[in-house]
Amino acid sequence: MHGPATPLFSASAVSAWLIVLLCAVSGTYCLLRARRADRSARGPAVGEAVMGLGTAAMAVPSGTGAWGPPVLLAVFCGAAVHALWLLRGGAHHAHHLVGSLAMAYMAYLALAVAGGHGHGGAGPSAVTGALLVYYAGYVLLGGARLVTAGGAVLAPAGTGTALDGTGSGPSGAGELTRACRLAMGTGMLAMLLSM
Repeated sequence: MHGPATPLFSASAVSAWLIVLLCAVSGTYCLLRARRADRSARGPAVGEAVMGLGTAAMAVPSGTGAWGPPVLLAVFCGAAVHALWLLRGGAHHAHHLVGSLAMAYMAYLALAVAGGHGHGGAGPSAVTGALLVYYAGYVLLGGARLVTAGGAVLAPAGTGTALDGTGSGPSGAGELTRACRLAMGTGMLAMLLSM
């Protein structure tokens, strides 16, 4: 998203590389989680992996080259269709749809800028503003949930489960998943702020 003119080791490039690292690690964790998940949880985990790895690809300071925006646009349009499919299971999957559409929107803007059809100095669009508000709220709410989730009590030694009543499986797995979601939301917010 930063374009080919960004030097690789400037201050903004260092923060971009941190976003790349954070989102790539989060996306990889989600892929591993999808491998272990049962069928009902696999779809959301795969969607989060696509979002994490796609966010990492879009945040590379040197840009993704001429191939990047059209390929990412196609991937995120496919992810949006997948998110629509997941909505059959309940409205709690709406965040996947918003995220996929936001990534498709940013890829489209990168494609438009590369083609010389950018919106110039008119400032951020209403869509960008709405996405900024959404992701700012998502990050604040996710951070608050993560902070309040720290009160799990461990079961007796050797069981490796939490007795917090959340059914989160191995101790810390639920918190790690929430932390990954928070990291990806923060990456999205940072990329939207840079537009």
